[in-house]
Amino acid sequence: MLVYPSGVDVSSSALRFLSARLRQHRRAIGSRWRRLNPGRQALLALAHLRMGNTYAQLAAGFGIGTTTAYRYATEAVELLAGLAPTLADAIRVASTKAFVILDGTLLPTDRIPADRPFYSGKHKKHGMNLQVLTDPFGRLLWASPALPGAVHDVRAAREHGIVDALAAADIKCWADKAYRGASGTVRTPYWGRWETLSTGQQAVNRSHAKIRALVEQAMATLKSWRLLRKLRCSTARVTSLVRAVLALHLASSE
Repeated sequence: MLVYPSGVDVSSSALRFLSARLRQHRRAIGSRWRRLNPGRQALLALAHLRMGNTYAQLAAGFGIGTTTAYRYATEAVELLAGLAPTLADAIRVASTKAFVILDGTLLPTDRIPADRPFYSGKHKKHGMNLQVLTDPFGRLLWASPALPGAVHDVRAAREHGIVDALAAADIKCWADKAYRGASGTVRTPYWGRWETLSTGQQAVNRSHAKIRALVEQAMATLKSWRLLRKLRCSTARVTSLVRAVLALHLASSE
């Protein structure tokens, strides 16, 4: 395999953050010697998440075996996933905001144990359903565990306890028509064809759409990590990958 110098468009603060956590982890488990020091292992994990490099590519680039590359990347991902905020953490932060925005997205995948549970009729492709909460400026607060793509957004929000948590904290939430019937503090647009809505309802829907448009910033942030654009791993690992990306993003944006 040919090897060439390349770059990873991630801030140095993310590298320092992950390097420090890996260094602490190694001390905690008593790991004395590794093929890569914490800084190089952190760079390997960032290249995997940000660029979507395969383990074979990472192994060639860092001069280690493919199995070692897999082990190092997986260790870093699991460590980061444990640092990601929980829904309760996000609700505490959200309670200080004027409102939050809730939306769902599909993370495409090419590895599925069965067709139907992972096929999204809305997106016309297989993948994993992910729910996201943002602040009024579209900044990420929380990302949910991944569910099969066939799960509808409103059902996913209920299963994760998002609707109940927002209602209990009395936090106003803007969401699209996919969350119709969620009730609680979740606000959705008026239902119906545009031409059948009254002038007032159309004005409300326009205002609602302008607010909700800010959530696209959060989706773009998530999918700037190329590994999430086309998942080629077991569906059981998707939640850990998303939580790892969220932890890195929040750490580097502080």
